[in-house]
Amino acid sequence: MASLTVELRNIEGTEAAIAWAGSHTVVVDRPEGKAGGRGLGFNGAQLLALALGGCFCNDLRYAAHQMGAALGKIAVSVTIELEGEPLLTTAAAMSVSCATLDGSDPQAIIDRAKTICMVANTLKKGVPVAIRSAAAA
Repeated sequence: MASLTVELRNIEGTEAAIAWAGSHTVVVDRPEGKAGGRGLGFNGAQLLALALGGCFCNDLRYAAHQMGAALGKIAVSVTIELEGEPLLTTAAAMSVSCATLDGSDPQAIIDRAKTICMVANTLKKGVPVAIRSAAAA
């Protein structure tokens, strides 16, 4: 079984946070004027949609490599529906377009990516989430 950990810390002088995994970083914040947010980074809903779309983009490449194909242009658009209190994502939809370098139909690659996309499959099945209080750092 594999695992990974990401870290988040507040950004001094703001109410935003910086998140990192390895050498990659992203800023997390609320929209300007919402609970002290300044719009300095992505909010949770955007990060969820980015995780879904980003994972699918990667899996298009994995699928193409597995199938001996080469992809050129990829375009993925993710829309999530939000409702309720607390706010929940109630649905997600992706529009996917990609082109093979040899001009063949990419549908088999898209179909394979659907079967291996970790984020999409996790969201479909659900996952337990544990939130524990830790000693202040």
